[in-house]
Amino acid sequence: MQFINDFFSWLNGIVWGVPMIVLILGTGLYLQLRLGFMPIFKIPYGFRMIWKSRAPGAKAEGEITPFAALMTALSATVGTGNIAGVATAIAVGGPGALFWMWMTAFVGMATKYGEVVLAVKYREVDDKGEHAGGPMYAIKNGLGKHWRWLGTAFAIFGGLAGFGIGNMVQANGIASAVHNAFGVDTWVTGVVLVILTGAVVLGGIKRIGAVAEWLVPFMCIGYILCVGVILFVFADRIPDAFATIFTQAFNPTAATGGFLGSTVMMAIQKGVARGIFSNEAGLGTAGIAQAAGATSNPVFSGLIGMMGTFIDTIIVCTMTGLAIMVTGVWTSGASGAVLSSQAFEAAMPGVGKYLLAASLAVFAFTTILGWAYYGEKCWEYLVGTVSEKPFRILWTIAVFFGATLSLDFAWLVADTLNALMAIPNLISLLLLSPVIVSLSREYFASGGADGEDARAAGARPGR
Repeated sequence: MQFINDFFSWLNGIVWGVPMIVLILGTGLYLQLRLGFMPIFKIPYGFRMIWKSRAPGAKAEGEITPFAALMTALSATVGTGNIAGVATAIAVGGPGALFWMWMTAFVGMATKYGEVVLAVKYREVDDKGEHAGGPMYAIKNGLGKHWRWLGTAFAIFGGLAGFGIGNMVQANGIASAVHNAFGVDTWVTGVVLVILTGAVVLGGIKRIGAVAEWLVPFMCIGYILCVGVILFVFADRIPDAFATIFTQAFNPTAATGGFLGSTVMMAIQKGVARGIFSNEAGLGTAGIAQAAGATSNPVFSGLIGMMGTFIDTIIVCTMTGLAIMVTGVWTSGASGAVLSSQAFEAAMPGVGKYLLAASLAVFAFTTILGWAYYGEKCWEYLVGTVSEKPFRILWTIAVFFGATLSLDFAWLVADTLNALMAIPNLISLLLLSPVIVSLSREYFASGGADGEDARAAGARPGR
C-alpha cells in the first residue's frame, strides 16, 4: 500500500507540476491571442448575456436555460478552493500569489470560452432525447475516429475523479467543518447529505439546474456580503493590501510573524495552481454543463461560460484574499480554511467562524451537485444512458462514506486523475482552435446576440 501511495504522490507531483501549469497557461494565452483578447474585451457583454440567458430564444435547443447551465458549472467550481485554496496560496506564496491567480483567470477565460464553444458545437442528443457534450464529444465529432481514444481517456479520468474530488472529498470537508464549528457527529452530517444529495441528483440535470439556479447566486451573494463586512471594518487597510499584492507579485516576500517568507517563483506557482484548481479552466468540465443549456449558437454559450471563470476567481477568490490581507492574519503562520476562519473572526468575533463554516458547507455541497452531472455524462459516454440511474444511486451513497472516512489517499488519486483530464481537453482545444476562431468571427460579424434575435424575428440582423 505504501508503494501505491508513493507512486501516486510521485505522479501527482508530475501532473500538477510546472509542465502542466505551463501547458494550461500556454493554451489559454494562445487562444487569447488567436481571439484578439476578445474574452477580456467582452466581459461587460458577457454579463449582459448572462442576464439575457435566463430566457432562451425560440430556436434554442437544450434541457435548461444557459443561465441555469452557468449556475451548474459555478456550483462545481465555486467551492472549497475559493476559501481554503486562496488561503493556502497566500500562506505559502505570499500576497503576490493573488496577483498571479488573477492573471490565471484572465488567461483562463479564453480557455473556458473555447471549451464551451466546442462542447456546444459538437454536442449530441442521446437516446433519451437529452443533449450531451464536453471534451469527449468535441474530440469524437471534431477530430474524428482516430482520436476517439483520447475522448475515452477524458471520460475515464473524469468519471473516476468525480467520486473523489467532486464527491467524497467535498462531503468530508462539509462533515469536518460542521463538526469543528457545531460539534455535530460526522455520521449525522453524512446521513443529511445523502438525503439532500439524493433529492437533487436523482432528478437529473433539470433538477440540478433548478437548484443551482437558485442556490448558487444566493451563496455567492451571501459570501460576498459577509466578506463585505470584513472589508468595511478594515476599509482603511484596503489600499495597502492592493499595494502589497502588486509589489510582492514581483519581489520576494520577506519573513514576518509566522510567515516564513516566499520567492517570486513560489508566488507564481501557488497563485497559478490554486487559480486553476478553483476555476477549472483547462479541465473541460464547464462545457459538459453548458452543453445542456438551451442555445442556438455555441458562441453565445461560450460567452456565458467564460464568465464563470471571472466570477469564480476575479470576484469570489479576490474577496477571500482581501479579507485575509486587510485583517493581517496572513502572517499568523496558519493555512487553508483555518486562515480564512481567522480573518472572519477578526472582523466578527464569536460568529465569524460559524459563518465561514456555513459558507464552506454550502460551497462544498453545490460542488457535489455540479460534479454529479459531470460524472454522469462521462459514464454515459463510456457505457450509454443505461448507466444513468445506477450512477446517481452510487453517487448518493458515496457521499456518506466521504463524510465518515479518512480520505487522504482518495484525495491524492482523485487530484491526480483531475489533472489528467486536462491533457485530452487541451489537445482538442489546440487542434480545434481554428473552429473556435471561425465561429467567433461569424457570430460577431452577424451582430452577435442582437443579430440572433433579429433573425429569429424574421428581421435583418443588426450590425
